[in-house]
Amino acid sequence: MTESLPAVSRTAVGVAAMRAYESNRPDRLFDDPYAAAFFEAGRSVLPPIGRDSAQAGLGELMYPQIVIRTRFFDDYLLQAGCAQVVLLAAGLDARAFRLAWPPGTRLFEIDLPEVLAFKDDVLATQDASPSCERVVVRADLREDWATALRASGFDPAVPTAWLIEGLLIYLSRKDAEGLLTTVGELSAPGSRVSFEHGTGAPDGLVSRAHATEDGESVTALWRGGLGSTAPEWLAAHGWQPSTVTRAEVAAGYGRPSDDNATADGFVTAVL
Repeated sequence: MTESLPAVSRTAVGVAAMRAYESNRPDRLFDDPYAAAFFEAGRSVLPPIGRDSAQAGLGELMYPQIVIRTRFFDDYLLQAGCAQVVLLAAGLDARAFRLAWPPGTRLFEIDLPEVLAFKDDVLATQDASPSCERVVVRADLREDWATALRASGFDPAVPTAWLIEGLLIYLSRKDAEGLLTTVGELSAPGSRVSFEHGTGAPDGLVSRAHATEDGESVTALWRGGLGSTAPEWLAAHGWQPSTVTRAEVAAGYGRPSDDNATADGFVTAVL
């Protein structure tokens, strides 16, 4: 089952391991009761190092960022106040099941058919039940995913909270711009979008990940996305962006560390 997962999608299994590790901490920032099941079902696709720990090699570097971003995006989605939510490249995200959504929320998960098939197979073993209306959209984000989204009941006239978690760095600048252009075309006034924001600084996460000895299998997949220019691009296309550093977010969650001492962080924009 896991052998059919594309290389980029396999990284979601590693992220699930980190979410499972965090969920077992007494001071956890979130609780993902499905993360361990995703990891156990998919662990065969991971390299031997780090299989049983979120704290090894590249995992040790990425863990603080993954944990902070998970909680940050949890808060962003719940505070957005939008009845329509879209997760682009949803992967093994379990927010439809683990977050307390307001009544009437409709959440769309878009990803490749094989990824969503793996995900739903694992969720079925957990007797998982979504806490909102969950709509699965099987589509390739490099193709005409907007048509598939509309056909699944998405309403472009309704303000939408878009989440693009852990995706843009895997796209070329051209593909990232194309994706965000489509998001803008589908967004009613009052819509929001959020994703990671890297500054490109020498001490930033991307630079340090490239220097990690066991990280090549992952970093070789990275294409850069919009890089450090995301806020400017969004502003030029009608959005009102704001940024926050990971250090600021981590401190607010009571989880400061040396790893967060960079300007890398998150961008959120309102249309």
